[in-house]
Amino acid sequence: MAVGKSAIGQQLALQLGVPFVDTDAVIVAGHGSIADIFAGRGENAFREIEARTVAAVVEAADGTVTVISLGGGAVLDSGTQQLISRCTVVYLECDAQTVAGRIARNSGRPLLAGDAMGRWTAMFATRKPVYKRLADITLDVRHGSVSELGGRLEAALRDYAAAKQEVEK
Repeated sequence: MAVGKSAIGQQLALQLGVPFVDTDAVIVAGHGSIADIFAGRGENAFREIEARTVAAVVEAADGTVTVISLGGGAVLDSGTQQLISRCTVVYLECDAQTVAGRIARNSGRPLLAGDAMGRWTAMFATRKPVYKRLADITLDVRHGSVSELGGRLEAALRDYAAAKQEVEK
């Protein structure tokens, strides 16, 4: 949460000349704001919508090169984990100090109501092992502009694809 998934994803898609899909934006377009879903129906309902949305987006992109940004909690769903195992998964690694300013500027994050940094830190501590386990590539996003990070990610993806191709020979 707040590490730059949407911005870096859009940048990467632009560099590669491929489609970009943000699953949170798809949810908002089809169901209303995430804050309203949480307030009116609860987190469990949101997670169900999120899992169905991720599945639909990944299936629609099957066989293509598409950059897909998932919400920070999406990968906690076991079905989503299985689904994205067919994809190249990138973990954008960050820390509390880096995201603090972003979180302070965006009060529309329902999971961060109240003590935003305390909640972020607790969520990150439980999610980080999952992110690391699922990731094919880890990109440190603590330093650099969006375009620099997009360039570093593109290079990392090229290196990953070449290494994977070499292993498959």
